[in-house]
Amino acid sequence: MLSENLKNLRKAKGLSQEELAARLHVVRQTVSKWEKGRSVPDAELLIRLAEELDTTPAALLGPELPQAAEADRVAEQLGRINEQLAIKNRRARRIWKIVAGVLIGAVVIQLLLLLLSMASFRSFQTEAESTVQAQELPLGEP
Repeated sequence: MLSENLKNLRKAKGLSQEELAARLHVVRQTVSKWEKGRSVPDAELLIRLAEELDTTPAALLGPELPQAAEADRVAEQLGRINEQLAIKNRRARRIWKIVAGVLIGAVVIQLLLLLLSMASFRSFQTEAESTVQAQELPLGEP
């Protein structure tokens, strides 16, 4: 990758091999060897080379990830995940509301049935008491 990156960046800057070599204080053949992949610069030269080409040593040595594009892609993916979570949460809330409504409805029905049975029992009890009272004889009579 160094050879291709070096050649592309040098040409993008409008420099010849000879001009770049002069700036780095090396001979043109050295730059040619780097671009053909026959040799590589040492660490110090790599740093100076990157400075001359307005880039980083990492960009010269390999494919540099475009950070802005990567950040946009991550942001887009996070947006999709966030949207999916919002949909899931809305569904869950809707389900819980339905469950709560059914439970409240069941409790209300049970209470109504209980009240009706109590009212019916009181009515029955009242009828039974009046029947018993009507059948009771006064104590002084034979």
